[in-house]
Amino acid sequence: MTKKILIVDDAAFMRMMLKDILSKGGYEVVGEAENGKIAIDKYKKLKPDLVTMDITMPEMDGIQAMKQLKIIDPKAIVLMCSAMGQEGMVIESIQAGARDFIVKPFQKERVLQAIKNVLN
Repeated sequence: MTKKILIVDDAAFMRMMLKDILSKGGYEVVGEAENGKIAIDKYKKLKPDLVTMDITMPEMDGIQAMKQLKIIDPKAIVLMCSAMGQEGMVIESIQAGARDFIVKPFQKERVLQAIKNVLN
């Protein structure tokens, strides 16, 4: 059964890149969101197996959104995405419940390996 993924990033270009990697990797991208608030609404509707969550976004950042998702669904699997130099935020996100993180710019092999690791 194909795993369903929700992509959350405020940059359309990053969502497109990630969608391309995931689709070619055999995953189904069921939705996209450009901030944490939209991500929470889409999570409730789409019930994805995994969420890729950017950390820095307008309205609601990725860490706040992940904390909300964990309240809604304690089993939610979140993979954080961060730019270089956000180590502090990555540590905070792991402590808040993220399963792993991937660094931008995305490397196809690392993205697919991280997703495989957290879904198994």
